[in-house]
Amino acid sequence: MPKANNTLRIWDLPTRLFHLALALCVAGAIVSVKLGGLWMDWHVRLGIASLALVTFRIIWGLIGPRYARFAQFYTSPLKTWAYFRAPTKSAGHNPMGAWSVFGMLAIIGWQGTTGLFANDDILTQGPFANMVSSAWSNRLTSLHQFNEFFLYAVIGLHVSAIAFYTYKGQRLIMPMVHGEVQADALPPGTAPAQDDWRVRAGAALLALTLGTLAWRLIGLAFNAS
Repeated sequence: MPKANNTLRIWDLPTRLFHLALALCVAGAIVSVKLGGLWMDWHVRLGIASLALVTFRIIWGLIGPRYARFAQFYTSPLKTWAYFRAPTKSAGHNPMGAWSVFGMLAIIGWQGTTGLFANDDILTQGPFANMVSSAWSNRLTSLHQFNEFFLYAVIGLHVSAIAFYTYKGQRLIMPMVHGEVQADALPPGTAPAQDDWRVRAGAALLALTLGTLAWRLIGLAFNAS
């Protein structure tokens, strides 16, 4: 039901926290790799954290509340083109936003995965770099570096899309902060997302599990260096 201020909860707290944490980790990973030197230790930590966050979002996209689920916002390229030509109201991600999510998760996930096997031929290497041959580690390092261009491209497109929709009067940033969307910006009959203690407890358990795995990978990376 719409609240007294005529808004609906669309984005659950775990999804919102994921969004903020991923933005901070990816930004930090980019800055630290550009600074180089001892900052590469932080690049490894933040890269592994980013991969853990992507894994969280993939699992949350399967088991999370209504608007966090991939099944709710996946759409075909044909329907995406139809939306591009004649935009309609959407609850959660619109079709173009949906493809942006998939692209971001795929590219950041690939970046994090290749980073697990990468090395810089000096001091820094991923936790699994010693588990493959030097040739494979170097090959995956090259793919890790090449994928940077796609990472910058998808980030640029994401920021540009937000700026475009903001210019058009569609609020995208604040709803991802507080989770509420004006009811008149949603299709009639839109139901609110579940965002109670059970959802948050489940997300916290998942985050704790993945965080523990990420911590172990970070320890493995520095023990192998």
